[in-house]
Amino acid sequence: MTLDIPDYVKLIIERLERKGYEAYLVGGSVRDMLLGKTPTDYDIATSASPDEIESVFYDFKTIDIGKKFGTIIVSQEKRDVEVTTFRREGKYLDGRRPEWVSFSSDVKDDLSRRDFTINAIAYNKTKGILDPFDGREDLKRRIIKTVGNPEERFNEDYLRILRAARFASQLEFTIDESTFQAGKQYSSHIKKVSMERIFNEVYKILLSHIPSYGIRILEKMGALKVILPEIIPAIDFKQRNPHHEMDVYDHILCVLDSVPSVIEIRLAALFHDIGKPHTLTIDEERIGHFYGHDELGADISKEVLKRFKAPNELIEEVYNLVKEHMNHHTKFKEKGLKRLIRRLGEKEVFNLIELQIADIKCSNKEATMDHIIERRNKIKEILEKDEAYDIKQIAINGKDLMELGFEQGPIIGEILEYLLEKVMEKPELNDKEILKRIVLEKYTPSLVK
Repeated sequence: MTLDIPDYVKLIIERLERKGYEAYLVGGSVRDMLLGKTPTDYDIATSASPDEIESVFYDFKTIDIGKKFGTIIVSQEKRDVEVTTFRREGKYLDGRRPEWVSFSSDVKDDLSRRDFTINAIAYNKTKGILDPFDGREDLKRRIIKTVGNPEERFNEDYLRILRAARFASQLEFTIDESTFQAGKQYSSHIKKVSMERIFNEVYKILLSHIPSYGIRILEKMGALKVILPEIIPAIDFKQRNPHHEMDVYDHILCVLDSVPSVIEIRLAALFHDIGKPHTLTIDEERIGHFYGHDELGADISKEVLKRFKAPNELIEEVYNLVKEHMNHHTKFKEKGLKRLIRRLGEKEVFNLIELQIADIKCSNKEATMDHIIERRNKIKEILEKDEAYDIKQIAINGKDLMELGFEQGPIIGEILEYLLEKVMEKPELNDKEILKRIVLEKYTPSLVK
């Protein structure tokens, strides 16, 4: 069987072979090609030592990213490629790092240390496919299965439990029963893994085609309560409201699957109703209400994402989307929509619309979203007309005001906010001379100096 390898990857393998070394494409790139997918990156394993790799590619830019672990990046114009010496590993003492790493001349040693059979396949044009752990068979069976004893594999690195759920979610595979049971047995140890590594796996699950599939695997394994205990109260929590047909958890997962595969929207979907179990009130007609769940959910999202050490910009975007998601009940006039655009920004205001459409769709079969579609069209119209919704868009600035005689300070910001309100209401006023007249009608420069 021949796999189609890009020229810049083939060049590395062939040069190593010409120098007398073995070299193979390994890991996810082989798996993806066998599944008929185009890999996003390519990793090469070789019998050459790190020093020998650098010597073979003396005329290339090489980057030492972990020489003691055998990894050298060979940099090319098209893309960098990681080249790693075949390795053997000792026992893992901390659930992440091996006691020792030594280099090997046998590719099978290297494949035996990998996590799952579908990632333990090697290929080159000379030898074809090397598959000592029947990874191709597991690809056909659509199964995630560890290389060797699953308890040993998970004890080596507890992150592999999340990786099992992630690969199952991305590939829409099932997890082998013994692998699943071992993941369930050791799921409590995931707390020993760094938050950055955990967030990276959760991130990939959320961006998969059906993210709820991966989340439900984490739930059944017991991993969800370790990494996201805040969502556990939502499971089986009845909403007691005629506008909601699902419990809170099922509704959250429905919304998660229904929004675009954009990380801030997927995270907002995951958190948008997470505050409901804590805000339930029952009225005299025995109907449930969740006043303030949007604000509480926004606060929870911020706490969780800070714990995950997510980027500040992402935290703020998710916070704002969760906080604003209930405003689809608000009847905004044009000025109100402009304020909304200002609060969220042009990109995020449309992300909010996507979240709200999914929220409505997953609430009740009879629910209509015509008002949200109409709102989206109106926002597009505002932006296409380039109507001002922010201070920087009005035709006058602080310098202009100081030329009128106003001193630098809080008064400048006050006047600009006043003018923005006028312009948002009547776009035709957004002219420098008109705005100057409006300013001087309300404010007297000599009185504010």
